[in-house]
Amino acid sequence: MKTKPLAFWVAAAIALIAQPNAYAISAKYAQQLERSGCTQISEGQGCDIRKTKAENAKAGFVNDAAAPAPKASPAAAKPYAGQWLAKSDSGATVATIRIDAKEHVWVNGKPVKAKRSDGGLAFKSGTISFRIQGDRRLQGEDGWTDSGAGTKGQIVSE
Repeated sequence: MKTKPLAFWVAAAIALIAQPNAYAISAKYAQQLERSGCTQISEGQGCDIRKTKAENAKAGFVNDAAAPAPKASPAAAKPYAGQWLAKSDSGATVATIRIDAKEHVWVNGKPVKAKRSDGGLAFKSGTISFRIQGDRRLQGEDGWTDSGAGTKGQIVSE
């Protein structure tokens, strides 16, 4: 029985390695991703490859690798800093909130622990939970909830 020379096995190994991967995307799918501005990851999150980049951007899907980084204004860098008022539906002040540039929070003059959560800053004082949205373009999403009294309301910048 003849054995194959080592050179044959080396050539076979190189040929196997040089084979295209079975999981590579097709040219048509790559074109759809390019046209839509989606990535494989963002498509799994709802980005629609049948739409244009502009339509997907309007829906909130932006390919950060392809888009130039926006210049952040000083206010955007510190969206929470300042004085805030938690208001009831009747307009009465429920709490006064102060947040410094390092995101230290005081509710009615008392320090409370705060953490970033789901695009906002969340903190609690007693039975009242507060949440301030980080994206200042979104209006009406800053609010509070009192789990003890079952009430809620808006938080407004002072």
